[in-house]
Amino acid sequence: MRFITKLFKRLICTIVILLIIANVFIVVTGRFYLYKGIAYTYLSGETGPTIYDLEKFPNARIKKSVTPVDWRLSPYFNKVKLTNSQEKYFENLETKAILVFQNNHILYERYWDDHTSSTLSNSFSAAKTVVSLLVGIAIDQNKIKSLDDKVGEYLPAFNSNGKEKITIRHLLMMSSGLDWEESGKNPLSDNAASYYGENLYDLVMDQNAIETPGKRFNYQSGNSQLLGYIVETATGLSLNEYAQQNIWSKIGTKEDAYWSLDSKDGDEKAFCCMYASPRDFGRLGKLISQHGKWGDKPIISEKYIKEMFQNPVMETEYTKDNYQYGLHIWTYLGDDNPIYYCRGILGQYVISIPDENIVIVRLGSKRGKTVTIDKLKENSLEKQYKAGHPEDFFELVSFGQKVVKELKK
Repeated sequence: MRFITKLFKRLICTIVILLIIANVFIVVTGRFYLYKGIAYTYLSGETGPTIYDLEKFPNARIKKSVTPVDWRLSPYFNKVKLTNSQEKYFENLETKAILVFQNNHILYERYWDDHTSSTLSNSFSAAKTVVSLLVGIAIDQNKIKSLDDKVGEYLPAFNSNGKEKITIRHLLMMSSGLDWEESGKNPLSDNAASYYGENLYDLVMDQNAIETPGKRFNYQSGNSQLLGYIVETATGLSLNEYAQQNIWSKIGTKEDAYWSLDSKDGDEKAFCCMYASPRDFGRLGKLISQHGKWGDKPIISEKYIKEMFQNPVMETEYTKDNYQYGLHIWTYLGDDNPIYYCRGILGQYVISIPDENIVIVRLGSKRGKTVTIDKLKENSLEKQYKAGHPEDFFELVSFGQKVVKELKK
């Protein structure tokens, strides 16, 4: 008994010492966001950010359409179902919603646990594509002159120290050459500081240029945040106001959306954290599938959407030539028809197949492993097309196309 008591005291003493060391580290390095990160994760029974973090942070409302339009349920709604193996696969990834749309109809809709058609959940990096759409609208409205404008024309901090070479296009390509540290796991990364911190502006303005822009794909959330600030500077509106006026109010949305802020009345986390309902995420996919039109009304010019879909010439982390990424949108060219999609770190997908008028939405808490060349055995063009895309993306596309195919019989 005395031995156990002694051991317990040592354990307590060790924990106290570690807490003191951690506090000293936080204070000395100025990483005060770690307090919030710990409180919102480990002290809340989580191991990281979740899709239900809306109430943890200040947010800005993006008001729904004043003339909402319901999706129609197909006469064959949910006729085609997941197989037992697919069911198990998606449940292992903690899937919360899968929806398949074609034209104006919902062909398939399935929810897990307490998630429903009106549940708002975190887009994570799927929001990056929304930012690109807003850039396109700003160009259409002559608020931004060109994708080749220097970032420094809008953000003075980028007028020196090598950053003056960076253009809006470089940011959209994810090839800015900045030193942003992208990590979904490292609590000391710029991503963690941007998600839990309260001063996004200073964080992204303090980045350093370390590579020639436009040469190499390097996925960085800081690029998206800079684009958000450019849109705000060019338009004189906050990101959520501009999104509401030019997208959300015009595509028949049924629910308000929300954008997380870094502080009360602060800045939108442009790189992530747009909260919306599953069916309204589907509307974004339809807007993309229709090349920027909603019905007969252009929301974003087709010219910009076509440019957004193109793969800029640059080396990527997956393949020597870029087959995976457009202007803030993922591209898959290995199918019969090109596929374009938004994706988030925990498996948020808004998938558009324009040539088939198919949209697939998946929401959940885990994402499949990313396919890499070394896993593909042979380096054919077909294999290179698959590199860089998560395995569950292919499962979703296969299921969505199967649903449509079966209903045509």
